[in-house]
Amino acid sequence: MAEPYNTPVPGSTPRSGSPVPHPLRHPTLLSTAATCTPKPRVLHLGDPIRFNPDTHDVLSSQYEVVRPSAAERERAPFIQNLRDGKWGSFQAIFRPFWRTGGEMGQWDGELIALLPESVRVFASAGTGYDWVDTKLLGERGIVYCNGGTASADAVADLAVAMIISTFRYIPWCMAAATAASPSAFADCHLDSPAQCHNLRDRILGVVGLGNIGQRVATRCRLGFAMEIHYFDIERKSATVEGAVSARFHESLESLLETADCVVLCTPVGFGGETMINASTLKHFRQGGRFVNVSRGALVNEDDLVAALESQRLSSVALDVHANEPHVHEGLKKLAAEGRAMLTCHNGGGTVETHAAFEELSMRNVLAVLGGGPALSAVNLGHLKR
Repeated sequence: MAEPYNTPVPGSTPRSGSPVPHPLRHPTLLSTAATCTPKPRVLHLGDPIRFNPDTHDVLSSQYEVVRPSAAERERAPFIQNLRDGKWGSFQAIFRPFWRTGGEMGQWDGELIALLPESVRVFASAGTGYDWVDTKLLGERGIVYCNGGTASADAVADLAVAMIISTFRYIPWCMAAATAASPSAFADCHLDSPAQCHNLRDRILGVVGLGNIGQRVATRCRLGFAMEIHYFDIERKSATVEGAVSARFHESLESLLETADCVVLCTPVGFGGETMINASTLKHFRQGGRFVNVSRGALVNEDDLVAALESQRLSSVALDVHANEPHVHEGLKKLAAEGRAMLTCHNGGGTVETHAAFEELSMRNVLAVLGGGPALSAVNLGHLKR
C-alpha cells in the first residue's frame, strides 16, 4: 500500500477486530425490519467508526453496513470472498482510516474485476491514490473519492515548517544543540548566519495548486510575504491566482528555473513518471531548495542526492519517500549533516484529519448513492456510466 506509514495519533483509532455493533437510535426499525425491503449493502473496510457516530447512524439507517474482519481483509481471503459473493451485491465501499482497511494491498485489475456490477462508489481516507487503479474503476462505472480536502490543512502546516527548514537549516541547528561537544553549538551559532535566509520576497514555486497547494501558498504569501509562482496541468482561475498574487508557468522547467524553493504538492505525476529527476533537477536554480509533501514515487532519490552533493541544491525537506518505510541512505547521510529534513509521512497525521477523513468517506457514499455528485471524486474523467 502507498500509505501504511501515515498513521493516526497513537490511541486515536481502535485496533481491528470483530465488527462492533453501533447503537440503534430508532428502536422501531427493529419491529418493522422483517417486513421491509432489504436495504442496499455498503462494505466498510477497516476499523469501526470512532469520530462521527451521527453520520454513521444516517448511513446505517439507509444501508446495511457490512464490515469484514481483519482476517477477511487479507488479500487471499478477500479475493476468495469476492469470488464467492460472500458480501452479495454491495453498492459502495468506504475505508475511513489510513491505518486499516488496506490489508488486501493494491487495488489492481485482479481485485477490481471481482467487484459486483452493483458497486457505484469507493470512498477512502488519504490524499494519495497510487495504490488504486482509479482509471479502471472509472471504466467499471465506479466513482473513486479520496480524502484530500480533509488533510489539506495538516499537510500545508507541515509543508510550511519544511519550507522554513530549507531556508534556516533547522536540522543542522537541532543537531548542534544536542551534540556532545559544545564546539558544535558554537560553530552552528557562528557559521549558520552565512547560509540562512529570510523568507520575505523569496520566490516559492508550487507544483500543483490544488487544495494543499493553495493553502501552502496562502500561508507563505500572507504569513511570510513570499512571492508565489506555480505550475499545474491547468491554469487556475483569476480568483484563485489573485488570492495569493500567483504567477502561472506554462512548464515545470520554467518554474524550477525561477523559484528559490520548490514545493511538490500534486497527488499524482503528470504522465506517470518521476517529476524530479536528473532531467528536471538541472533546471533548479543553483543552491535551490526542494520540499516534497506529495508522493515519494515522484522523486528519483538517487538523482536528488547527487544534486545535493554537487551543490545544485542547498537543502531539502521530505515527508514522503520512494520506498517507505526505508529511507534512502544518501538522504540519511545528508540529514546527519543538516542539509535534509526527513519525516515519516506525517503530513496529514493529526486527530482532526482522521476525524475529517472518516466523515468525508461516509458523506461521499451518501452523496453518490443518493443520486448526487461526489464530494471529492478524482476519476470522473474516466467514468463510463
